[in-house]
Amino acid sequence: MLLVAIALGVAAWWWLSSEMPRREHERARVAQAAVAKAERANSLYRWRDANGNLQVTDTPPKGRKYERIGRQPDDGIEIHGNRD
Repeated sequence: MLLVAIALGVAAWWWLSSEMPRREHERARVAQAAVAKAERANSLYRWRDANGNLQVTDTPPKGRKYERIGRQPDDGIEIHGNRD
């Protein structure tokens, strides 16, 4: 009975020592992907077209340099609505 308990203890130790780091790494990778996705969802992309006009879009342009900016302005910046 004692040998079975020791064998189970060794097996549990081996399982936890090899499986837990892999699971933790997988959890961290999934969390990092979720953060990146949320960050992209809250972003706009500022870039210049071929004519030099400033463009702001919700998807990054292909083949052009762009700057990712937040949808919410920084503190101290006022947003004014359309004045018709």
